[in-house]
Amino acid sequence: MFLSIAKTALLSALKVWECKPKCETSSCFRGVRCMETAEGIQCGPCPDGFTGNGVTCSDIDECHYSPCFPGVRCVNTAPGFRCETCPPGYTGQTLQGVGLSYAKNNKQVCLDIDECQNGGHGICVPNSHCINTLGSYRCGQCKSGYTGDQIRGCQAERSCRSRALNPCSVHARCIEERRGEVTCICGIGWAGDGYICGKDVDIDGYPNEELSCPAESCRKDNCKFVPNSGQEDADDDGIGDACDEDADGDGIPNEQDNCVLTPNVNQRNSDEDIFGDACDNCRSVLNNDQKDTDGDGKGDACDDDMDGDGIKNLLDNCQRIPNQDQEDKDNDGVGDACDSCPTVSNPNQSDVDNDLVGDSCDTNQDSDGDGHQDSTDNCPTIINSSQLDTDKDGLGDECDEDDDNDGIPDLLPPGPDNCRLVPNPGQEDDNGDGVGDVCESDFDQDTVIDRIDVCPENAEITLTDFRAYQTVVLDPEGDAQIDPNWVVLNQGMEIVQTMNSDPGLAVGYTAFNGVDFEGTFHVNTVTDDDYAGFIFGYQDSSSFYVVMWKQTEQTYWQATPFRAVAEPGIQLKAVKSKTGPGEHLRNSLWHTGDTSDQVRLLWKDPRNVGWKDKVSYRWFLQHRPQIGYIRARFYEGSDLVADSGVTIDTTMRGGRLGVFCFSQENIIWSNLKYRCNGNVSCFFFVVVFVFFLLMSSK
Repeated sequence: MFLSIAKTALLSALKVWECKPKCETSSCFRGVRCMETAEGIQCGPCPDGFTGNGVTCSDIDECHYSPCFPGVRCVNTAPGFRCETCPPGYTGQTLQGVGLSYAKNNKQVCLDIDECQNGGHGICVPNSHCINTLGSYRCGQCKSGYTGDQIRGCQAERSCRSRALNPCSVHARCIEERRGEVTCICGIGWAGDGYICGKDVDIDGYPNEELSCPAESCRKDNCKFVPNSGQEDADDDGIGDACDEDADGDGIPNEQDNCVLTPNVNQRNSDEDIFGDACDNCRSVLNNDQKDTDGDGKGDACDDDMDGDGIKNLLDNCQRIPNQDQEDKDNDGVGDACDSCPTVSNPNQSDVDNDLVGDSCDTNQDSDGDGHQDSTDNCPTIINSSQLDTDKDGLGDECDEDDDNDGIPDLLPPGPDNCRLVPNPGQEDDNGDGVGDVCESDFDQDTVIDRIDVCPENAEITLTDFRAYQTVVLDPEGDAQIDPNWVVLNQGMEIVQTMNSDPGLAVGYTAFNGVDFEGTFHVNTVTDDDYAGFIFGYQDSSSFYVVMWKQTEQTYWQATPFRAVAEPGIQLKAVKSKTGPGEHLRNSLWHTGDTSDQVRLLWKDPRNVGWKDKVSYRWFLQHRPQIGYIRARFYEGSDLVADSGVTIDTTMRGGRLGVFCFSQENIIWSNLKYRCNGNVSCFFFVVVFVFFLLMSSK
C-alpha cells in the first residue's frame, strides 16, 4: 500500500517537471533577456525607450516631454525620438536620443541668427535701419539724414551734389562727411553758420551785421574793419578792443593809458614800467614783459615759484616748467623736463640754431630731412616731422606696422586694422563701414570728435593753438631796431606784433608732416611799408620756409654785408642759411631773389603788388613734405589775388608753423587755423613724379 502511494507521487512530480516552460526565442520581448528559474521563466526589464513587463513592451513617446526647440517637429521612433533642424532664423544642432530620462535632461538648443549684423547690408535698403527679431528681422525707417522707405530707397535729405538737396548758403562750401552728414562752411569774405552767410569784410569769422542764426559766428562783428577773431571787449561797450580808442572805458585814450584794458583813471605806476599798478602783475618790480609762466596773476619777476610746482625758484632745477620730481639724469643742474640735452651735461643750455636741441648734443645729422636728428628720430630714415608714436613703443607711426599694438597690422594681413590708432583686436564694426566701433566718430580717441578735430589721426593735436610759442630773433647782434613784441589772443588763434622791429619769428611748438595752414593777414596802420608773412617747415633758425609780403620797393638801409633790395609783392622763400641769424641772413631775407648759402626764391607774385594798409587778406597754404608739394593762395575778400601754383621743393621735409615780421609794426594774424593733411590728388603725384624724372635726367 505504501509503495503504491510513493510511486503515484513520484510519477505526478515527474509529470509536473516535464510540463514546466523553458526559455524560447519568443518567450520575452525582442532583445529582453530570458531567465529560467525554479518557478519557471523570468523576463528582464524592457529596453530603453519602452515600457512593460519584459514579455510585452510598448514604445515610450518621448515627444510628450518636449525635448525639441519650440516650433521644431519631434519625430517619435521605436525606440527613441529625433528633433528636426532648427527653424529658419535660428542656428543649432539636431537632437536625437532614447528614453524618458534622456528626453527630460537634454533639450535642443537653437540660437537666434542676427541678420542685422554688420548693419544688415544686402537685406535692407542702404542707409536704413535693420531691426533684429527672434528668428527673423525687419527693415525699419531710413537713418537720420536720409528720407524714403524700403520700396523707394533712402536718399540723403541733404546732399552737396544736388542744388535741391544742398542746404548751404550760396556763399558757403558744402562738404559731405563720411557718414552722409553735410557740413556747410561760409566762403572767404563771408561769415555765419554756413546755412546763412553774411559779408565779413575783415575776414575774421564774424559778419558785418547780425545774422538770424544762433551760432556764435552769426553775431555782429564788434570791429567791422579790424580782424579780432576773439571779439575781446574789455569795457563791454559793444566795440571790440582792437578798434576801441578807449578799450577800458576809463576816459583815457589807449595811446596815453598805461593800463589799456583795465580802468585806472589815476594812472598810478609804482615801478615806473609801462604798466600801471591796476594791471601790473609785479607792481613793485619793473617787468615790461609781464610774463606769468604759471598763470597765477603774479609775474615771474616777483614770483618766487614761477612754474607753480611747489618748489621755490632758488631750489628748482626747472624754474619755468613744473617738475616736482626734479629728475636730472646728467647732473648738470638743469632738470630733465627743461634740459635741451637731458643725457649730456650742458648747464648753460646753449642752443645756437634754436632747434630746441642743445649744442652739446646737437649732431645736425638728419638722414630723412624731417628736422629731427637721427639719434633722437623715432623713424630715422622715414619722413615724420610730427614724431607721432601712438602706442609709445619708441617706434614712430610712420615706420610702425601696428600703431596701436593690438596685434592687428595697420595694412598687412590679417589687417588692415579698422581702428589703426585704438586697440581693438576684435575689429568690431556693427555698421560695416570699414571703421571700427571704438573709433567710429573719434578716430584717435582724443575726446574731440573727428568733425572738429584739426588732426583726427593724431591724438596729440586737437585744436589750433599758438599760446605756447618760441621766439626766434633773426638779427640778434644788430641794433638797428628792437626785437618784435608778440601778443597772443583768442586762445592761441590770433597773434599781434606791435613794434617796428628787427626780423623775427613766433614759432609754435607743434611739428607737422603734411599740413594745411590758413589765416587772415592785416596791417593795422598807415605808417611804414615793410615785410610781414608766415613760416612753415621750421626746423631751426637757419632752416625754414617763409611766405613774406612787402608793400613797396626799398633798399635796406644797412649796406653791410651786401646791398639788399626788396621788391613789392608776395614771395615764397626757402631759407637754408650757413651762417644762421645775423646780418647775412637779415639782408638775405630783405633781398628779393636768391642769396648764395642763405636764401632761395622759389616763387614771386609777378604782379609786384604790395599789401594795402588796413586791408584784410586770407591766405591758404598746402605743404606735403613727403613729395615736396607747396602751394600758397591769397584772397582779398572773396577775390583770389595771388596763387603760387604748385611749387616742388624738398629742402625741408616738414616742421613747425609760425609768423614772420621784419621792420613792420601793428601786424595782425587773425583766425588762424591749421590741419594735418597728407592728401594730394593723383594728378599732382604724376606731376611730381615727372618732375623728379626730369631732374634726375639732368
